This record gives sequence, C-alpha cells and structure tokens, in this order.
Amino acid sequence: MARIGIFFGTETGRTRLIAKQIAKKLGTAAAAPVNIGRATLADFLAHDALILGSSTLGEGQLPGLSVGLSQPSWEEFLPQLQGADLTGKTVAIYGLGDQKKYPNEFVDAISLIHTALRAGGARVVGRWPSNGYEFTASRSVDGDHFLGLALDQINQPLLTEERLYTWLAQIQADLLP
Repeated sequence: MARIGIFFGTETGRTRLIAKQIAKKLGTAAAAPVNIGRATLADFLAHDALILGSSTLGEGQLPGLSVGLSQPSWEEFLPQLQGADLTGKTVAIYGLGDQKKYPNEFVDAISLIHTALRAGGARVVGRWPSNGYEFTASRSVDGDHFLGLALDQINQPLLTEERLYTWLAQIQADLLP
C-alpha cells in the first residue's frame, strides 16, 4: 500500500478534485483518493501519513447526513476515531470554503478534523498563512495561520494551484521522511 493515504469528504465534488490534484502531484507516493464516506476505519489506519480534505457546510459543519448529503461523510466517520491510537500518524488537512458567503465560519471543517486527530495523538502538519483571504472568523485559525490549507474555489480559484503546490512542497518532507 502507498505511504500517503488521501481521504476527502465533499458535497459538490470540489474537494474530490483537489484530492485528485494532490494524488497526481505526489505520484506513486500516494494512494488513490478515497471518499471518507466509503472508507473503513481499517482503510484509514493503514496509512502512517494522511492528507485529509473537507468542505465546510452551512454554519461551520462537516459534510454528512445531517446537512442533507445522500451518503455518509466526515460527520459519520470522525466518531469512529474516538479511542483510536493515532500516535505515529502524520496528517495534513486541507479545507474548502466560501469566505464571502460564509465569512464567519470559513473552512471551520479543518478545525473539527484537526481536533479529532490531535485527540488520538496524531501529529498534524501543514499550517497555512491566513493573510490573503477576506473572512471575518474561522475556528481553523490559530494566530496568523490556518491549521491546514484553506482554499476558496468560488472566490479565489486562480490562487488554488499555486497555494496547493506550495503547501504540498511544505508538507512533503513531513509525510515522506
């Protein structure tokens, strides 16, 4: 199995497209991206290095059945991690959001996933500067950085590729020691 597992949760497919870009950039170092709603806990735990992606829905919620998705997603998967030993796992998180339509909960999903992983002992890498965005609040901001890569495919799509590739260059050494 490839060293880096890529898992994503999505409503519109944008997060999946980013996961595919990541897999293409990493080549044979990464497994094919998997929708978290179709993954088992064993699939997830089989990787020592993970890249996780999620959109933020509504008022700062994870994708899942309670927000109207037709299939399970992060909302249903994260509770499975309670009590799981994630010590030795290195994780990077990316999140998609709309900073203009939802300026008070921009990419909050990053924080929700981050919290669950840290509780299990995972090492989370890949903080990203919060400058260059126009939002009011985000649970995913710590100081001057997001807890992971923040992307806005609605308002800043032309910045995505550069941000993504810069972020991947930054985290690659942590994920592929």
